[in-house]
Amino acid sequence: MSTTAHRPLLGCIADDFTGATDLANMLVRGGMRTVQSIGIPSAEMAAGLDADAIVIALKSRTTPVAEAVEESLAALAWLKDRGCEQVFFKYCSTFDSTAAGNIGQVSEALLEKLGSDFTLACPAFPENGRTIFRGHLFVQDQLLSESGMQHHPLTPMTDANLVRVLQSQTQLKVGLLRYDSIAKGVEAVRGRIAQLRAEGVGMAVADALSDADLYTLGAACADLPLLTGGSGLALGLPENFRRAGKLRDSDAAKLPTINGGEVVLAGSASVATNGQVATWLEAARPALRIDPLALAAGKPVVEQALAFARDAGQTVLIYATSSPDEVKAVQRELGVERAGALVEQALGEIAKGLLAAGVRRFVVAGGETSGAVVQALGVQLLQIGAQIDPGVPATVSNSAQPLALALKSGNFGGPDFFAKALKQLAGGAQ
Repeated sequence: MSTTAHRPLLGCIADDFTGATDLANMLVRGGMRTVQSIGIPSAEMAAGLDADAIVIALKSRTTPVAEAVEESLAALAWLKDRGCEQVFFKYCSTFDSTAAGNIGQVSEALLEKLGSDFTLACPAFPENGRTIFRGHLFVQDQLLSESGMQHHPLTPMTDANLVRVLQSQTQLKVGLLRYDSIAKGVEAVRGRIAQLRAEGVGMAVADALSDADLYTLGAACADLPLLTGGSGLALGLPENFRRAGKLRDSDAAKLPTINGGEVVLAGSASVATNGQVATWLEAARPALRIDPLALAAGKPVVEQALAFARDAGQTVLIYATSSPDEVKAVQRELGVERAGALVEQALGEIAKGLLAAGVRRFVVAGGETSGAVVQALGVQLLQIGAQIDPGVPATVSNSAQPLALALKSGNFGGPDFFAKALKQLAGGAQ
């Protein structure tokens, strides 16, 4: 990365690691040179940052509300100190955090600290099948609450009515920016926002059925100090800065080639990741499953996994991915938090052991798993490269020994994602 500092234009706060990467991917696609920080960067790291956008990845999606608010406000203060002109709070395209409501309460706190009275909430990501119609969130052609995603083991989401969900999480009045206003264009959206503000609305859920809607929303909200949503809402933001003459022309997605061994680590229990593991197994590629009950019993699971990877003679998949029923059975025996923590810690230790053995390219599936792995690897900053699949870019760390990583949200990526990601991290696709 360059050692010449450049004042960033857009400052972003993401509530988990892969969500941050997803957002950074979207900004790079729009031509913004983007750096992702794992937590709030130190003063030493900040001194050499050269980027149009900075994305700070927190782990606030599932933490207690007070902690999530405190961390988010600290990230905001850091971004404002760096001169960021607009702030984006990124959360999952399924709008899930905790029952207590991290999304609403964090958004409210950020809005207050920025001295603003209005923001949008729009988790839509049409490219991955997430759309919003009359305030209801759809996954493909099904309401979120009927899509199969409502049973997330950590953050279940059983109500597709986002206005109702958000209103339960904030003291601000929540309104709806409907599709018919958005269809009329940028000026119509600005007019409707003015009406909502006059009605005392502090947050408005925005419908979005297509990328065109997201571009319209982005252009209409260029002057809002704060925007909140999924990565899709960021589609139109780079062009706002380009129109204002503030965005430099550059090859935003260019990354150096990283040589060394490679591995796939999967901890997510999502439908998409289950399919990706199945595709790997069907191709008869070497894989080892991590058993949380064996971890709880104190068996040498990490050592066995490292030996398996060493002896395989080719790229391996090490995974804890299992069906929802299997996950529930383990959670009943170990408890939800302990079951998740055991798997994350083990995969982090495996990653650290593989790094010592010469592995330099890591494909990681699952938000919590990605957080554990980057922490174990000592990664603090990531330069964001070209997209592998929607929502998932290639990245390179700024470590003394640079690493290539693909950090995937559990529900993202096609069935062949692992093979595609390995190829791109090796420099086979740009």
